[in-house]
Amino acid sequence: MTDHSHDDTPEQEQSAPVQDVPLLELREGLPPVTDSAPALAEVAARLTAGTGPVAIDAERASGYRYSSRAYLIQIRREGSGTILLDPIGLDDLAPLAEAIDGVEWILHAATQDLPCLAEVGLRPVSLFDTELAGRLLGYPRVGLATLVESRLGKSLRKEHSAVDWSRRPLPEPWLEYAALDVEVLVELRAVMAAELEEQGKAEWARQEFEHLLGFEPVQRAEPWRRTSQLHRIRGRRALAAVRALWQTRDEIAERRDVTPGRILPDSAIIAAASAMPTDKAALLGTKGFHGRGAERYANRWAAAIDAAREMPESELPQRGPRGDGPPTPRAWADRDPAAARRLVITRELMQGLSDETGVPVENLLTPDHLRRVLWQPPATRDPDRLAEQVRAALTSYAARPWQVELVAPLVTEAIVRGDEEPPADAAAEDTQEDTQEDAAS
Repeated sequence: MTDHSHDDTPEQEQSAPVQDVPLLELREGLPPVTDSAPALAEVAARLTAGTGPVAIDAERASGYRYSSRAYLIQIRREGSGTILLDPIGLDDLAPLAEAIDGVEWILHAATQDLPCLAEVGLRPVSLFDTELAGRLLGYPRVGLATLVESRLGKSLRKEHSAVDWSRRPLPEPWLEYAALDVEVLVELRAVMAAELEEQGKAEWARQEFEHLLGFEPVQRAEPWRRTSQLHRIRGRRALAAVRALWQTRDEIAERRDVTPGRILPDSAIIAAASAMPTDKAALLGTKGFHGRGAERYANRWAAAIDAAREMPESELPQRGPRGDGPPTPRAWADRDPAAARRLVITRELMQGLSDETGVPVENLLTPDHLRRVLWQPPATRDPDRLAEQVRAALTSYAARPWQVELVAPLVTEAIVRGDEEPPADAAAEDTQEDTQEDAAS
């Protein structure tokens, strides 16, 4: 779903609409929703007869449903017009997939929509991501509404960005809002592609877009550890209660296809795990334990807490998450001072590179991959061999060639400089920097 007000972009990146910017309108009016096999065959023929890339977007029911399935798909192509498609009412989208096979897709924030489109059999062979292009171009704000306004001089409506797209029938104002998501993506792509060429970043973008074709959502080993306010929990048994409550909630949410927070908010899980009530009555009387499913599933919540209370010590979760990566940055100074120095030096060099290229640090290289190389760098200090092995290490983490070319020399320099003893007053600065980075992560 393309959320005009967020687009996975930090809140501070969003700006208030500029006054007197004309509102974007549908050029051909609102098309009917395609929800039958005959109608699908007709729009597939229209798409086949069209020319150029296809703009594509999907609306999910985030905040309402457990699943991330697409509840509406919007497509636009030159010569084909805009198509609104209801994948819930169709058993097979093969005609659509065939019609756009081999055609470049234009998406905004592609990682949001690629998984739900793949779920219904739609996979691109090439794509252009306007949000990612904006990051490479150094735009301070990369939400779709901001890009349409700043690059094309039109303003987008934002009033239906968080509605329940699983509702049927979908109201006409919602459909118009959704159709506008693809109305000018083709034009926006043309403008941004030209700017990428002007800045010498077209090849960077090509490599990034090609990399996105293999995108798969991250499957976290212990997703319950992302429970909000988990830092308030004290003790491993209380952690076990959080885990048990989270897993119970997840099972209920999946079965009902309801977003977990609508059954029991994270704050209620934290309240219950902190109090560890001994029976159902005490649980329902716990301050902060509330939610639509708090009383309805009270027996299950109480059973989860009892299971955590009776769990053997050896089965209780550890305080920190399990993983094969480096420790949290704030621990580096104590565990490996040289690694901590490498991290501080690299951070400074990467910020300089970001300023020079106009590309955010996180887009120059995935922060986790950078830390892995710095925590366990190549053993050699022969300049040529070290440079070669750093490049190989970055490549092993799927860094794109343009990233390796820019970042490898900086990492190599940081490894060499990190072996040197820091000035006497550097330790406190290193620790402070690491703490700030850990918080930002």
